[in-house]
Amino acid sequence: HVHANRLPWYDIVIMVIGAAAFFYYCFNYSVLIKTLTSAAKMTPFLIAVGVAGILTLAELCRRCVGVPILVVVGALLVYTFVSMLKGGQTFDQVLGRVIYTLFFGTSGVLSTPVQVCAKFIAVFIIFGAFLERTGISSFFIDLANAIAGWTSGGPAKVAVISSALCGMVSGSSVGNTVTTGSVTIPMMKKTGYKPQFAGAVEAAASTGGQIMPPIMGAAAFLMAEYMGIPYAQVALKAILPAILYFTGIYIAVHLEAKKLGLKGIPREQLPKMRKLLPKVYLLLPLVVLVVMVSLNMKTMQFCAAVAIVITILVGIVNKEDRITPAKIFDALEAGGKGTITVAVACAMAGIVAGCITSTGLASKLITAIVKISGGQAIIALFLTMLCCIVLGMGVPTTANYCIMASTCAPILMSPAIGIPKVAAHFFVFYFGIVADITPPVALAAYAGSAIAKAPPMKTAFNATRLAIAAFIVPYIFAFSPVMLFEFSKGTSTAMMVVQIIQICVTSLLGIFGVAAALNGFLYKKINPLFRVIMAVGGLCMMIPGTVTDLIGLVLVAGICVYQYLSAKKDRSVAA
Repeated sequence: HVHANRLPWYDIVIMVIGAAAFFYYCFNYSVLIKTLTSAAKMTPFLIAVGVAGILTLAELCRRCVGVPILVVVGALLVYTFVSMLKGGQTFDQVLGRVIYTLFFGTSGVLSTPVQVCAKFIAVFIIFGAFLERTGISSFFIDLANAIAGWTSGGPAKVAVISSALCGMVSGSSVGNTVTTGSVTIPMMKKTGYKPQFAGAVEAAASTGGQIMPPIMGAAAFLMAEYMGIPYAQVALKAILPAILYFTGIYIAVHLEAKKLGLKGIPREQLPKMRKLLPKVYLLLPLVVLVVMVSLNMKTMQFCAAVAIVITILVGIVNKEDRITPAKIFDALEAGGKGTITVAVACAMAGIVAGCITSTGLASKLITAIVKISGGQAIIALFLTMLCCIVLGMGVPTTANYCIMASTCAPILMSPAIGIPKVAAHFFVFYFGIVADITPPVALAAYAGSAIAKAPPMKTAFNATRLAIAAFIVPYIFAFSPVMLFEFSKGTSTAMMVVQIIQICVTSLLGIFGVAAALNGFLYKKINPLFRVIMAVGGLCMMIPGTVTDLIGLVLVAGICVYQYLSAKKDRSVAA
């Protein structure tokens, strides 16, 4: 029998031991730096402290993050021990070295991810928790309803728009699915979508919330650190791919609605724009945050703190959902809980990175993939994609990206393959996130299926089909980084605009072609041969290059025109 608010004795013991290990390190830091200069100077006591610290972290990780990331860490630790023992060292020496690297060094638990988490992510998670208490989520859902609720299959489009908006502030794809999904999924089912499709729309759109600036599932701060560019630039570069991703889902949802002949919600049942406009002030904290960060006024932490204060003020003004002292404590509690999950995930990612660097596994991986791909970028990208999806299963966005940035991004940036740095980091970031909706471990899709009361696997496959753009867009920007606003030196401003317009138009048409081919419906059912041609045309338009763009345009446009005319003819015959 579980008692609420009661700690079992063994939890208290674990807590005290774990805290003691980390506090010992903090308080003796200045002494340790001077005396502990190499792994050879590790004493049995220090080894015990390190082991206690790491084991407590692992248990914490099992409870808040889940087992999948522990499996990755465990496998790498075993590999590290085995490879060092083969090198002729005794077990004691190896243990000393591993604990020294992972616990006392700066390339393990306390490496870049945890530092970034302590500096930036914690404040932003608390900011997100405060924002949710002001009733901004329901404002976003109402806004999406007013924009798209009346169109055919409206509720599904509302799910796409509201998830994109809520995803900007929420840091987790599963959290986002549960927040907006509890409203949108029942609406979609009522309109006539199948339960598994309704769950899939929400899961795919919520997962996309992770790639939606400004917060991007807290990984944006880590990306800025790893790529060595300001955070504001990361958020800017992420805009176009995110828009393409959501447009892809929107098109797929629209075609499905047409195929099933679904109607929207009657206009009189929808929230009115003029009632929503007075509540625009709810967006003030976000606007202030974005302006302060992009103008580089003060440190990121300061900007976030100001945004939190404004959120509280906005919450006091909001009559319908007023912020109370109880809600403020509630937000701090939610922020604290959210931070623990991300911090533990970051610490685990640090251990993974530490194991990889100390064993030289990264360089072995690079050599292997370059060898298999024979220097062909497309094969290397495909193999990297598989690595990212497998490593990303059940691992939270932030930890996932840290692992990818230390293992997979260097592969793509190696001279033999030659993908530019920014594109390589975005590529691994995207595929790490897509793992949330890729079977077999599709956490966001499972959350969606639970609300929709649908079979989890069917929901996951539907989500993958809807989010097809997320599997294609990274390949586009890997081959033409123009989409991430990366231009070759000496490109004039006019040329930059032309290049951006060209890549946006062709990618959108390409995504439309692929979505239509996967759905099998345009003006009427598309026959199998045309579906294949449509998919080929769509992919051609996504491959950067004027020749392929033209071939793709002819194929997609040709089939669209043929479908339109043949559907018109069918209607006139029927009439």
